[in-house]
Amino acid sequence: MAEARITPRKQDYAQWYQDVVREGGLAEPAEVVKGCMVIKPHGYAVWEKMQADLDRRFKATGHQNAYFPLLIPLSFLAKEAQHVEGFAMECAVVTHAGLRAVDGKMEIKNELEEPYVIRPTSETIIGHFFAKWIDSYRDLPLLINQWANVMRWEKRTRLFLRTGEFLWQEGHTAHASHDEALEEVHRMLDVYRDFAHEIMAMPVIQGTKTANERFAGAVETLCIEAMMQDGKALQAGTSHDLGQNFGKAFNVTYQSEKGEREFVWQTSWGVSTRLVGAMVMTHGDDDGLVLPPKLAPIHVVIVPIYRKDDEKDRVNSAAQMIAKDLRADGLTVKVDDRDGIKPGAKYYEWERKGVPIRIEIGPRDLEQQSVMIKRRIAPIGPDGKAMKESLPLQHLGLSIGRVLDEFQAFLFDRAQKNMNDNTVMIDSWKDFEAVFADDGSKFVWAHWDGTTETELAIKEATKATIRCIPLPRQGPAKEAGACVKTGKPSAQRVLFSKNY
Repeated sequence: MAEARITPRKQDYAQWYQDVVREGGLAEPAEVVKGCMVIKPHGYAVWEKMQADLDRRFKATGHQNAYFPLLIPLSFLAKEAQHVEGFAMECAVVTHAGLRAVDGKMEIKNELEEPYVIRPTSETIIGHFFAKWIDSYRDLPLLINQWANVMRWEKRTRLFLRTGEFLWQEGHTAHASHDEALEEVHRMLDVYRDFAHEIMAMPVIQGTKTANERFAGAVETLCIEAMMQDGKALQAGTSHDLGQNFGKAFNVTYQSEKGEREFVWQTSWGVSTRLVGAMVMTHGDDDGLVLPPKLAPIHVVIVPIYRKDDEKDRVNSAAQMIAKDLRADGLTVKVDDRDGIKPGAKYYEWERKGVPIRIEIGPRDLEQQSVMIKRRIAPIGPDGKAMKESLPLQHLGLSIGRVLDEFQAFLFDRAQKNMNDNTVMIDSWKDFEAVFADDGSKFVWAHWDGTTETELAIKEATKATIRCIPLPRQGPAKEAGACVKTGKPSAQRVLFSKNY
């Protein structure tokens, strides 16, 4: 049987991505459920690491987890006009309940009194319950987060990046003033940035979405944008200022200190399993998945090496002892002592799964009280092969910890360099078109006249979209100029790119 092949990135980036997800054991299409995916154990373990770190950050900022129904009454969505318009074409609707067997066939039994929408997002149903829970200014702020699945009926899907059903968290908060709500919007955007930088080793740019790209029903949408290796952007997280729109739609009011009834100011914010896809496209290579150590379900795989049967027990026993010691140091370790599989095949498998460090140990290493290690991305030696390092068994956990920290920093620096090398300032339409010709893309800082008409004209001509209007210190210094498309006045440069 021929080995499964990973298509080189330069040959076909889209196919490379699918190959890495498959070979890394992350997910596969749920063929019997159109547009959905099965997240496999290795992929789900990565999501659990993301979830655990984010959950810790949310709780540190005062949020509590709750859970709301999967089914939302259709009438709820109709209460906020912009919201329902924004999600209408993606909604999956439940209209019947119950089945019965008739002549060996299954028939739907009872039509519901009111249709239910399978949760595309939860602003409406949470607004309903906020109205029940909030009565006084003393009940504010109300800071809630939900870990859940959602359904959006996508026409074109890609594993993790865009599927009919996906996993996410959605934060929902209510406040007594707009200033307090805005503070929350920016606080949670910073949480997402810090998570992307510190845990995912993925640099991002913070900014505000244009009115055309704004979340349906929001007053303002803020985002973090990441660059993938092909120069395209991926929206990695959003934080929304909902103003009083949902408060008014669901009559969420509170009695102020002055004794007056006022509508609350709300926010919502979220990230999803598309972060797994972002990680793949930020760090993966032609050999497969590359996992930042802080997201790796397995930090170290140990491969025992022996040639004679009388060496087997001694080497395997030593491997288990090393694993025990490393686990005591807080590392997750896998000993690959499977019989009948050559070491080279084991190396191949674990490299494709992105394990950060491989340890090889054999009789000679035991004699020397050392091990050989190989980083998932290692320096290339004079012979053109990836270099290995010898580490002493004494204080091995500390040494491995240092290597993991170095590897985490290396991945961030490499991704930052890719962003820097593929970011340009452009002032002419000819140069702008050239960047986005064919399937090309970079991050482009260019002036825009502020109109949706021009924004859509640029997208129609180049497929590039405005990813964000940068927050202070997130892009070039704010300066007036002329729109790259129309030549009309522009207050500042905005970020353009093709996107996922």
